[in-house]
Amino acid sequence: MTAIQMTQRNRRRMAQVGLAARGVLYCVVGVLAVQLAFGGGQEDASQQGALQSIAAQGAWGTVLVGLVGAGLLGYGLWRLTQFFIEKGDDEDSDTKKWLVRASYIVRALIYGGLSVLAFRIALGSGGGGGNSEQTMTGRIMRDVPAGRWLVGLVGLIIVAVGCYQAYQAFSNDFMEELQTHRMSATERTWMRRLGVLGHSARAVVFGLIGLFVIRAAVQFDAQEASGLDGALQSLASQPAGPWLLGLTALGLFAFGVYTIVRARYVDVSE
Repeated sequence: MTAIQMTQRNRRRMAQVGLAARGVLYCVVGVLAVQLAFGGGQEDASQQGALQSIAAQGAWGTVLVGLVGAGLLGYGLWRLTQFFIEKGDDEDSDTKKWLVRASYIVRALIYGGLSVLAFRIALGSGGGGGNSEQTMTGRIMRDVPAGRWLVGLVGLIIVAVGCYQAYQAFSNDFMEELQTHRMSATERTWMRRLGVLGHSARAVVFGLIGLFVIRAAVQFDAQEASGLDGALQSLASQPAGPWLLGLTALGLFAFGVYTIVRARYVDVSE
């Protein structure tokens, strides 16, 4: 086996364990969101809340959180290797290529941070207290030059991510990430359905989070910033909120299932 083949095989393994861990996390978030929608639970319906909920199941839960942490680390490393290896299609503009590569770095940092959080929870040191989104937003607006404008820009970027999720849902663009030639017609149909529902839910969530961050910048009030749990709480407070949140929760769960199955068919070709 050549060095290139070994490298690609290692990248595929990192992608597979990372996607599986990410999928488990989204499935648990979906369950917590359903409980939030219909009054069955008070847990934090976020990635941190999902990890803490798993750890609360006893010794096996602690072990599972550790395994999820290892998987998320693998996901982050896979995205990091994409930054250095993947150059994009020849017909893509230089701007698009660099935006895609920058997204790999962002995702590597996010999931690297989540893996550290998972390890801390597994080791019993907890996941930290307070609203980290509000704390970070407040520090940036207070301590960073033009911090208020920077926070607003971050909010716009998050909204743009939500719009891209909607584009993926309605264009079926996400199917290009899969080795569809290895899938049966039934598998392709169900993966498309799960992907549409999951990316649509992520579009709603990212759009709300981005709007919260923008509002925090406009009002110069870090308390307005919120993460995943805040976005889901906002949906619950709307007219017909439980049903809106329940549908979004179903979408997040579907995205988790899609991501777990994607681990089997992930395309890591350059």
